[in-house]
Amino acid sequence: MLKERTATTTRAKARGAGKGEAEVRHLLPLGQIISGDCVEAMRSLPTASVDMVFADPPYNLQLGGDLNRPDGSHVDAVTDDWDKFDSFATYDQFTRAWLAEARRVLKPNGSIWVIGSYHNIFRVGAIMQDMGFWVLNDIIWRKANPMPNFKGTRFTNAHETLIWASMGEKAKYTFNYRAMKTLNDELQMRSDWVLPICSGQERLKKGGAKVHPTQKPEALLYRVMLATTNKGDVVLDPFFGTGTTGAVARRLGREWIGCERESAYREAALERIELALPLDESAITTMQSPKAAPKVAFGTLIETGWIKPGTMVSDKKGRFAAQVRADGSLACAADSGSIHSLGAKLQGAPSCNGWSFWHIEHEGQVKPLDDIRQMYLLATEP
Repeated sequence: MLKERTATTTRAKARGAGKGEAEVRHLLPLGQIISGDCVEAMRSLPTASVDMVFADPPYNLQLGGDLNRPDGSHVDAVTDDWDKFDSFATYDQFTRAWLAEARRVLKPNGSIWVIGSYHNIFRVGAIMQDMGFWVLNDIIWRKANPMPNFKGTRFTNAHETLIWASMGEKAKYTFNYRAMKTLNDELQMRSDWVLPICSGQERLKKGGAKVHPTQKPEALLYRVMLATTNKGDVVLDPFFGTGTTGAVARRLGREWIGCERESAYREAALERIELALPLDESAITTMQSPKAAPKVAFGTLIETGWIKPGTMVSDKKGRFAAQVRADGSLACAADSGSIHSLGAKLQGAPSCNGWSFWHIEHEGQVKPLDDIRQMYLLATEP
């Protein structure tokens, strides 16, 4: 049963000192949400105990007044107290405090992801560098279906920025390059990611209203976690919200810890994660050894939930059957590869268009994978 616990004021800087990794791990509240302020919550964790931090801190949006659409209807914007700061100096002080604790609890070979908008990400990035973090990439999450600029006074804000950093210039870190290349149809994964915003059934609502104004899509966390953690790693989210990090971690076989002060968010997160079905061992397995880009990579359909890991696909004639795995690779008996490379190998052919070769059952009909891709494109059109 998933649960939450209250943050204690006992500092944990000395906890874990001189202990082995297994002993330190035993001290962690795995699969729990620590209630209360994120800085105090992280202080209850042992030093050098987590593998990755994913942080979605307040953006300090500085919104002035209500926002309405051209038809007069109200836009559900971020007006919550947790996003309000008296000044940039106050926000910077808050940022240094939580980043200091995040750095303390990260293992020497761990990494941190921070997501933000133009309102805050440059300030956060500078502070991270001042504290000794080493920026590995800035990732642009380009929203496939962004909210328009209703006033017509600026460009549409169609992206957010993620900073991925290690503990230092010489520090080791996890990067599953092969899995990312497979996820992207055998092309190197770029630093601009086109993914839809959280909407539809994934968006948590209560009484017709959004539970959280800035709920992140599971597809985004899926890619982050698959790229920079391994099965069994511990992922900490200091701003847990409605639990996207926990839900994806559970699916991918990662351990998670959340920090969240708002009781309504904690309640929604626990209910949501309880329903997240973990993938079986064979589906979690990803490609480890080496091997014109389509508009949508096969991996995108998996990240966004259109095709679930563990699903079986086959060729039209039913000669070959393969299982979809978490990184977009397929497994058929002892053979594995991308939808293209595995199709070619099984046929003894020099190449194969996996989009047309592999078929999947959808709504009672057997369709080529390309049909699912086209449905995804139609559903995410701006």
